[in-house]
Amino acid sequence: MLTKLQELTDRLYQEGLSKGQAEGEEILAKARQEADRITAEARKEAEAIVARARREAEDYKTKVEGDLKMAASQSLLATRQDIENLIVTRLTDTQVKDAMTAPEFVQGIIKAVAERFSAEGASDLSLVLPASMQAALEPFVKKELGKVLGAPVEATFSKKISGGLTIGPKDGGWFVSLTDETFQELISSYLRPTTKKLLFG
Repeated sequence: MLTKLQELTDRLYQEGLSKGQAEGEEILAKARQEADRITAEARKEAEAIVARARREAEDYKTKVEGDLKMAASQSLLATRQDIENLIVTRLTDTQVKDAMTAPEFVQGIIKAVAERFSAEGASDLSLVLPASMQAALEPFVKKELGKVLGAPVEATFSKKISGGLTIGPKDGGWFVSLTDETFQELISSYLRPTTKKLLFG
């Protein structure tokens, strides 16, 4: 009887132990599967993050290289422009200022423009001349221009003009500016293409 009881106890123990081991192995297998799934997802997400970071780094590198090329190109263009401006200004600045502050030269321009106005019958002219040349030009304007146009000419002398003149009808509908600044711009516009070609090919 004791033996049977012992056998029954051993059998129950073995069955419980086997069942517990099977359940434990099943739980462990599921835990391993879940861990493998989580690890695979984490690895996939990490790979996606690395790939995205590489793309962003490549995009940033491309953008920086593009910006550097554009900045270098603009800098080179600005430097060429500065050199061109310097040379054109040096070539013309002194000569233009000398000519436009020479009373004889300015008188010649005034006379040529006035004759053109006279030929077209528009004789009511208004002149703005440099204040620094008033002594030299005022007698010419009052005497000779009056003869050319057959009418008195209104002339004012301004400190705002260093050389040359501004001329137009008295009604102020329009005017022609032949100051040293505008003359400089005019000559420079013709010199620039040639200068650019000579300097930079």
